[in-house]
Order: sequence, then structure tokens, then C-alpha cells
Amino acid sequence: MKAVAYQTPGPIHREDALQDITLERPHPTGHDLLVKIAAVSVNPVDTKVRMNRPPQGSQWGVLGFDASGTVEAVGANVKHFKPGDTVFYAGAIDRPGTNSEYHLVDERIVGHKPNSLNHAQAAALPLTAITAWEMLFDRLDVRRPTPQGENLILIIGGAGGVGSITIQLLRALTDLTVIATASRPETQDWVRQCGAHHVIDHRQPLAPQIKQLGLGAPGFVFSTTQTDQHLADIVELIAPQGRFGLIDDPKELNILLLKQKALSLHWEFMFARPLFATPDITEQGNLLNQVATLIDKGQLRTTVTEIAGKINAATLRKVHAHIESGTARGKIVLEGFDT
Repeated sequence: MKAVAYQTPGPIHREDALQDITLERPHPTGHDLLVKIAAVSVNPVDTKVRMNRPPQGSQWGVLGFDASGTVEAVGANVKHFKPGDTVFYAGAIDRPGTNSEYHLVDERIVGHKPNSLNHAQAAALPLTAITAWEMLFDRLDVRRPTPQGENLILIIGGAGGVGSITIQLLRALTDLTVIATASRPETQDWVRQCGAHHVIDHRQPLAPQIKQLGLGAPGFVFSTTQTDQHLADIVELIAPQGRFGLIDDPKELNILLLKQKALSLHWEFMFARPLFATPDITEQGNLLNQVATLIDKGQLRTTVTEIAGKINAATLRKVHAHIESGTARGKIVLEGFDT
């Protein structure tokens, strides 16, 4: 089968940063589905792994987490899927990725593809939807008000893949007023399209902009990017006993700043459930099915903003470079393999 992989971690500008290769087609056992990949999307985690982590257990590292495709075969313990089913999912960080014609994935972290979306539209959603859902409803518990904060949430980095679907989930499933950050006219327009009530500029100090809105102090803050640069502002603007969540990887994070306001800190990593085979691993498949239902009801929409081309090394190198530039809006998808 065709695949795109790397051997040596490093920068994307190298010709060998990602390469077209041929691998043996895998066979499903246990809870695994064998999925014929139709479309994939690229996330910041793809670039971080490629840059920093040598291939695990093989000379080739196949990246890719988000995927949409069709079940080709199933393992002996599979209960909820059969060959021919169309699915979407985000995979696991400790297994070969989705940048291959066929892919093995545990059925417990897989959802049925939304009927109203094609494969490219569906492939944009799983990783970011899981991340956003787990942060909002499992970590920050946004349906439970904070003691002093207003019914507000601030999303830092609202135009990225996670921010885009976070805003939509908040509008569909809560009554929170959503404030999102974006710095360019096109990204500000995008977050408004996703449903943000208010937009502020993360290139400027955040606390004065929140104060100027006159809405009070948010009870919740979700930071998707550059958290270390915004931490002092976050502590200033959030309500006492507020809940603060992040998903990025700051080199340093002085959590002592959180003490005076008794702020709680929540770090979301959507790969934790499959990585540790937690007792609630099936929650990822369940929430993807709920996302699919919301999509088919018209309450959520895909966050794909670009279909970059076929799934091959040359196109993936270009998309990785774009993701690393920090200017991506929504999600970039690749569709199909060269024949």
C-alpha cells in the first residue's frame, strides 16, 4: 500500500522530511478496524512529531491522525462496525498514522461519518472536535457555572482548527457568551462565522479588551496557542475561582500566578484515553457520534477551509510548512492517493 513517512526528525524544508513509500497492508485483529483511507487532515501535532520524535518500532514513521474512510475488514472483537461502514476518527499517537492507503484503528475511538458530509469535509473534524469536547465538558465542565464569573468564555486562538469547532460546540450546546481572539481581518471574519459573539485581537493585551467589552470577568478561559505569552493577561482577566484550560506546550508556565485567585488548571490531551487504554476509552467514539448527529442536524458544520490535493509527500510537505507558519485558518485536508 502507498504511504507517506519520515525516517529522521527535523525541519520540513528537507526533501526527505516526508517521503512516498510502499508498505505491506495490515490485517485487523481484536478491536481493530482496517479502514481504507479517503481523506486526511493535518494538525499541529503532526508537525511536532515529525520535528522531534524518531520513528517508534520501525525505520519509517507514518504520520496522520484525522481520517475519514470506509471499513474494509474488522477484528474478531469488533462489535459496532462492519465492512462498508463509513467512519471518521483521530487515531492514536502511539500507532502508525493515517497517511497511508489502509489504516488500523481501535473501533472504540471511531465514529460513524456524518451522512451529510463527504469524506474531505468529515476528515477535518475528529481530532479538533475530540479536543474541544473533552476540554469543554470533561475538563472545564462549562455547564457548571463558576461561583463569581460571568456566563462568559474566552477562546484564545479562535481561528485555528480547535478554536473553530470549540466556538461551534459552545453555541450549539451551551448558553455561554463566546469571546474569541483573532488578529487578521480574514481570521476575525472566520471566528464570527463560527459563531463568536465578540472578537478581540490577541496581538494586543487581552485584559483591557475584555474590560472594554463591559461584560464582566469570564468564568472560563481556553487557550489553544501561545499560552505563555498570554498567561499574565489571563490571570488578570479571569474571575476568581475560574477555570483555565490549555492544549499547547509552553516551555515554561508559572502556575504560582493562579494561586491568589484560586484558579484551576486543566490540560487537555485527546490522545490520553487511547494511549493509556482508560476505562472510558469508548467516550471518544461516543462523542464523535454525537458530533455527527449535530452535523446532520445542521447545528455544527465542517471546519475545512482548503483541500490541498492528493495524499502524497510533496503536498504534505507544503501543508506542514503552512501549519508551522501559524497562519492557518480552520483545517487543511488532503483527499485520495495518486493512482
